[in-house]
Amino acid sequence: MARLRGRAPEGERLRAGIPHGHWRTTTFVAGLRIGGIDAPMLIDGAINAASFLAYVQQVLVPTLSPGDVVLEQIAS
Repeated sequence: MARLRGRAPEGERLRAGIPHGHWRTTTFVAGLRIGGIDAPMLIDGAINAASFLAYVQQVLVPTLSPGDVVLEQIAS
């Protein structure tokens, strides 16, 4: 974001750099256990049903043990 305020000598324009990047969404998904985070995955872009299903099948399920309970919590 560009600065909205700043100081410069009278009559001169304020020059300041602004951050720039890829400006895309990155989504972090992980399982949470009592002992810490398990099965983390970083998705380039917003998550959708296909990417969530791929996460569950390919990343989360291999880390589960018999008797583990999985809950889905969507943060907004």
